[in-house]
Amino acid sequence: MNYKRRYTTVAHVGPIAIGGDNPIRIQSMTTTNTNDTAACVSQAKRIIEAGGELVRLTTQGTREAENMRNISAALKAEGIMTPLVADVHFNARVADVAAQYCEKVRINPGNYVDPARTFRHLEYTDEEYQAELQKIDARLVPFINICKEHHTAVRIGVNHGSLSDRIMSRYGDTPEGIVESCMEFLRIFRREHFDDVVISIKASNTVVMVQSVRLLVKAMDREDMHYPLHLGVTEAGEGEDGRIKSALGIGALLTEGIGDTIRVSLSEEPECEIPVARQLVDYIEECSRLREEAEATISDDTIRLDLKDSSESMTIEQLQLKAAMAVGALLIDRKATKLVISSPLLSEQQSVALADALLQAARIKFTKTEYISCPGCGRTLYNLQDTIARIKAATQHLVGLKIGIMGCIVNGPGEMADADYGYVGAGPGRISLYRQKECIEKNIPEAEAVEKLLLLIENDRQQQTIIQKQL
Repeated sequence: MNYKRRYTTVAHVGPIAIGGDNPIRIQSMTTTNTNDTAACVSQAKRIIEAGGELVRLTTQGTREAENMRNISAALKAEGIMTPLVADVHFNARVADVAAQYCEKVRINPGNYVDPARTFRHLEYTDEEYQAELQKIDARLVPFINICKEHHTAVRIGVNHGSLSDRIMSRYGDTPEGIVESCMEFLRIFRREHFDDVVISIKASNTVVMVQSVRLLVKAMDREDMHYPLHLGVTEAGEGEDGRIKSALGIGALLTEGIGDTIRVSLSEEPECEIPVARQLVDYIEECSRLREEAEATISDDTIRLDLKDSSESMTIEQLQLKAAMAVGALLIDRKATKLVISSPLLSEQQSVALADALLQAARIKFTKTEYISCPGCGRTLYNLQDTIARIKAATQHLVGLKIGIMGCIVNGPGEMADADYGYVGAGPGRISLYRQKECIEKNIPEAEAVEKLLLLIENDRQQQTIIQKQL
């Protein structure tokens, strides 16, 4: 089996190359304020020392984009040449500035020219829709020219949580819409003969993420495009659940030969992401074999994953990652909806718990509360890790409930559509609460927000109980 796509266009990002026969690159993102040069340099160094090959930083405005020059200079003064990536949302001008100082700029088609998502349905004639594409073209070409001048690579980073109202109105909330959001931009890059492009399609829902990336590969192949792909499950969460969810989604694609660079997004310190990502890359061949063996066992709607060759020195976390990678695609494709895992390293109770965790990560069977939490970045407007701990402690008994915990509005409201409730940073010290994609309360003081979220959930549950009794 060919475990890695070999026919991609190679993107050059500073001193490294992505795609083709190059190694799968591992990356993470800082959570520090991009205007704080010392803090960003310190955290970037921790990511790099852990094995990160690219470091991304958020650039909310031109001030942050300008400061990327100082961060880059400080790292290079210490002999650190690791490429820096600027993360841009909502303001195309910021991308123009960042492209002068960074090795790579990430732009989001959902909010690069289109306004922020409001969930409004918009009606377009074909002529009107084409006029909207011309607006993208007019704004994107000058940016491409700046990137050409400064030898800056670009990531076209589509997020399920921030698709534009324009795309949603024409294609719906579908993998086809996610892919077209990317292809609209990619066609312009190819027409302008700019090939230092990496593409990502991310979602917190592993099924949507895998289906969309597969569809993108087919769409690119039809148009004779073969750009390198960045993989990630966004808002995967923290701890065991975040690792399993990431391994299942990313691993499903890696074992199919798809993926040239990856990030494991955890609601933890960013350097904690790197060892997990490294293990996923190291396990590709073994887990591709395990996937084939597991698929051969399917009967009575059940996959039987035998990890009998597990080494005694292997940790439980490593075993979880291998299991997730091995059966991820099989569960996402619903080849079976039941899973039995056997390993000399696991007790019967541990085997059942791991199987349940994998079934939940694949959106088949929910046996505990689902938390959709972002990893945080320089945009995060509250103490993310402390807040997650408080919300988990109060809601972990609510089996099947999905709660989104988002640092800011970039993907927050969009990912709320896949959650029952959402807790989103709205401003410094301020939180907005959502029921699905409906904002229930805006700009609540942070000190009151967790309690108000719990009260919202409890009131809804009481109301549901009353309605059920009336029925």
